[in-house]
Amino acid sequence: MLRRSWKTEMTVSERRRGMVFFLLYLLVFPRMNAFLQRLWMGDGEVLVAEANVIYYAFLFTLALFVFWSFLKKDFLGLMDWLPENLAAIGVAVLLAGGLQAVLSLLPFPVVDPISLQYAQEYRLAPAPTLVLILLLIPVVEETLFRGLIYGSIRGYSRPLGAAVGVVLYALAVVWRYALEWKDPRYLLLTILYLPMSAALTWCYDRGGSVWSCVVLHGLLNGLILILAL
Repeated sequence: MLRRSWKTEMTVSERRRGMVFFLLYLLVFPRMNAFLQRLWMGDGEVLVAEANVIYYAFLFTLALFVFWSFLKKDFLGLMDWLPENLAAIGVAVLLAGGLQAVLSLLPFPVVDPISLQYAQEYRLAPAPTLVLILLLIPVVEETLFRGLIYGSIRGYSRPLGAAVGVVLYALAVVWRYALEWKDPRYLLLTILYLPMSAALTWCYDRGGSVWSCVVLHGLLNGLILILAL
């Protein structure tokens, strides 16, 4: 399988706007979302799929606004190197999916809240949940973590970009649970998401298009849902 000559399509101005978006995504928007959902549904209620769809549709719209030029050029890159990207998706989904399934059998001291949330929301609202985990979340997270973070560091150092990108995403998936529930044991679940993060980073580096990572991310989210059900 060939690797395309790698270069990011993200402009300097997109990176600057993107870093502001990324910080808001990590530090501000989740708190804003939780506050608005408490107002909407009342304290103590479980977050439902429709509310998360609205939240991620908002983030999806912001991502298109901030990264439109990058996403358009990256899609053209996907079309130019479609066989290479499809091959990268196929290899990554097999390896990461297998490792994810094995790691999910380990006796972690806490239960993975993400898989439980996917399963619960799917039972309550199948269609919104599928839109959420197969499209909205992958586009937002891959644009930020692979396109912005890994792509920015990759231009200076590929190993550093891979190390930061892989660990940062796996940690970002679970850190808010450790903070919100004041239980640092949830940080151990970072291990569970390292194969997924490594596969997504490798797929982007191999195929050179963030859209192949979007497809891969959706497939892996689907596998998490299947295992949870």
